[in-house]
Amino acid sequence: MKTICTKIACLLFVGLLGMGSASAAKDVWPDGTPISDWFKNTERVDINKLGKIYDVTDYGVVKDSTLLQTAALQAVIDKASAEGGGVIYLPEGTFLSGSLFFKPGTHFHLAKGATLKGSDDISHYDIIDARVEGQNLKYFAALINAIEVDNFSLSGEGTVNGNGERYWRSFWLRRRVIPTCTNMDEMRPRLLFISNCDNIQLSDVTLKNSPFWTTHIYRCDNAKLMGLHIFAPHAPIPAPSSDAIDIDFCKNVLVKDCYMSVSDDAIALKGGKGPWADQEPNNGPNINILIEDCTFGFCHSALTCGSESVHDYNIYMRNCHMDGAMKVLYLKMRFDTPQHYEFITIENISGYASRSFLEVGGWSQFFDLKDRKDIPMSYANDIVFKNMKMTCGTVLLMSPSDRFEIKDVTFENLDLTYVTDGNLEKGVIENFQTKKVKVTKGEAPAPAR
Repeated sequence: MKTICTKIACLLFVGLLGMGSASAAKDVWPDGTPISDWFKNTERVDINKLGKIYDVTDYGVVKDSTLLQTAALQAVIDKASAEGGGVIYLPEGTFLSGSLFFKPGTHFHLAKGATLKGSDDISHYDIIDARVEGQNLKYFAALINAIEVDNFSLSGEGTVNGNGERYWRSFWLRRRVIPTCTNMDEMRPRLLFISNCDNIQLSDVTLKNSPFWTTHIYRCDNAKLMGLHIFAPHAPIPAPSSDAIDIDFCKNVLVKDCYMSVSDDAIALKGGKGPWADQEPNNGPNINILIEDCTFGFCHSALTCGSESVHDYNIYMRNCHMDGAMKVLYLKMRFDTPQHYEFITIENISGYASRSFLEVGGWSQFFDLKDRKDIPMSYANDIVFKNMKMTCGTVLLMSPSDRFEIKDVTFENLDLTYVTDGNLEKGVIENFQTKKVKVTKGEAPAPAR
């Protein structure tokens, strides 16, 4: 239903703005190069074509929401990989587990009514060579891990439930005692960690209540995330740093028909942090990221570049609906990291962003220049917003600084209603162009029921 509503809303706005002839432009990236046909193929994996299907209950795994099944589940994964690969099939029921590691040739399918429930005891998660917050270091594995597993898929109509409330409560208690503690100081796992994998597909499952980041893909090429329902609460106990999707040093990523509502950023582009981040081989750019036909419930921002990001290039978000998001696009300019965000296009967005339409600001949390004497500069350029009608709290929210430069920003064919501030002054932007832009004062829409 959510996808149908989003598409109807987008079609209405297309009609209102007279955009019928704009479809051809949707076949190219912001830099003008063609979008390949790979992004248009949304066919789901067929588990019947992926090898033998291993129903976990046939191999000693017990349906029990209180009895830990990590070892039994891992044994099925290992067996499937050793026998040439296949599908780890989770039938209807609830299965409690700590960290699981998928191996070459294996896939994971959750049947309708199936739930993989994460343990709320951190000792049930292995410590591995991980990637967290722009750093490669020892940290806790996620609930589901696929590392160097090309062609991996996660599919089905089931649920991965991170069972995160105990972790959230502990985090906020720690923050009360140690206000400067970092996200990683409170030991907690992510829900999914997909690393160094090519040709992956995550489709149609529900991912909820992650203790930490929900879906983290690192150094992956050709990744499709389709039809996912991702949720973590922002009340009454906020789920801290529960980003829906973290894209970290990846190329060719499609995020389509997803619903995201979390207590942090919905989609965050990452890639490394630190004064020499652009020279570190474990860090790198995000290139060719297409986000379309998605609905954003409550989140701090629908799309964020940073704060751990070195270079984002050819980022295209289109035909999406804001239904509780605070910001549409947020450019975090980290003061201790050289960053460059370029060729970003946001098109045909509907709904309401309660805080800002476009926000640009310095990010100094946990600032650390290490041995660097000068402060690295950051840049953003060739940012385009076009063809949309929506409401926002503030149109532009800018924090001037001599540590970053932003230029070549275009607003084109926009009908914006603002609640608190409709300012379109250049501010910190060099070469800010507006074409057919209407900005009017209005009121915030009634909250969605």
